[in-house]
Amino acid sequence: MSAESKILSGDQLREQVEQWRRAGERIVLANGNFDLLHVGHVRYLRGAKALGGKLVVAVNSDQSVRALKGEGRPIMPERERAEIVSALADVDAVIVFPELDVRALIREIRPDIHAKGTDHPADSVPERDAVPECGGRVAIVGDSKDHSTSEIIRSRLSSSKS
Repeated sequence: MSAESKILSGDQLREQVEQWRRAGERIVLANGNFDLLHVGHVRYLRGAKALGGKLVVAVNSDQSVRALKGEGRPIMPERERAEIVSALADVDAVIVFPELDVRALIREIRPDIHAKGTDHPADSVPERDAVPECGGRVAIVGDSKDHSTSEIIRSRLSSSKS
């Protein structure tokens, strides 16, 4: 499967998730901005895939990244971010979503596991209320939060001005 064919619309994702479920697969959902992909992202997604099953990655739309991170973000447009994430071997499907969190998507595809990075203690996961109501659980995965796109941008910008 090519990277671009992993990028699905809402209808395509619902259909794909149903097919995987009929085949007995577990569904794992991960999400994020993925603006300037870095090793922390790779470790997060690898950890999510290690939970078993098919990994769906929800990528924030450009509009939601701007709302969350401020003017000047994202650095890369949503379609490019989705394509880069979809090129990773651990990723089975990608969807771009417009909301500020993935509650709506959780309610739509009802993942068995919602994987979040270590920057979110389990009790602070924004969607923690929607996951159990849909029959799933939250899992914290990846390495310690030593990597951040915002920090990479800040450190590179400040060092380039010196």
